[in-house]
Amino acid sequence: MRLVDSHCHIQSDRFDADRDAVLEAARAAGVERILVPGWDRASSLAAVELVDRVLWLDAAAGIHPHEAGRAADADWQAVARLVADRRTVAVGETGLDYDRLFAPIPDQLANLRRHLRLGLEVGKPAILHVRSPAGRRDAQDAMVAELVAAGFGGPAAAAAFGDRPSAVIHSFSGPADYARAVLDLGLAISISGLAFRAGEEATAAVARLIPGERLLVETDSPYLAPLGAPRKRNAPEWVRLTAAWVAERRGEAAEPAGAGLVAAYDATFRACA
Repeated sequence: MRLVDSHCHIQSDRFDADRDAVLEAARAAGVERILVPGWDRASSLAAVELVDRVLWLDAAAGIHPHEAGRAADADWQAVARLVADRRTVAVGETGLDYDRLFAPIPDQLANLRRHLRLGLEVGKPAILHVRSPAGRRDAQDAMVAELVAAGFGGPAAAAAFGDRPSAVIHSFSGPADYARAVLDLGLAISISGLAFRAGEEATAAVARLIPGERLLVETDSPYLAPLGAPRKRNAPEWVRLTAAWVAERRGEAAEPAGAGLVAAYDATFRACA
């Protein structure tokens, strides 16, 4: 099965001892491309530097909602310069995390808004982290409102992206009507090992309703190991487990499912390369 990993923090220090071996294992598993998002200034720079060395990786630059209260103007300016770099294909990881609240909500919203503006300016999709406390949907509803207010789903996004996805909901979590709302705004949805956890059962139905051209899979390595992968540290090779789960839920055979995942990745990110 052909594979992509649309969200993998391979620049994390948890891979410092064996990064090349982890990437070799991913290639052996069938992974053709990996998107490496930053979560702050240093990790965004590391992502861009890594794609210079490993040509089948793609970089994204951004400030995570956990970092929104700590990032200085100089950090944002550095990230914005990296987003403009030809080696960078997406803006992020950014978003809203109302579950852990490592940053105040007003700071998260301000951080998200500048990423969304930048994505529209440069025509590169935003990578969006969206989490609410268990059983709630505060962040999901706030994200939809922010996307609409920023012009996603409207003429500005159409001018910047055409038919390409203007943003990606990474590691999807939430109800089916939320998925439909972001799809109506022209976004893509990426499914991770989070789908295997208790409380995320709605993702099985969501996997069936996403149009193939806007369906992505990911590991979010080193986090969110899917069922059947080592729990201590997730790695990009294990995207094969999530991809197989998604294909099964959609009633698709491995070969066409994998080809669809690669095509969706290329249409979302490689058009910017």
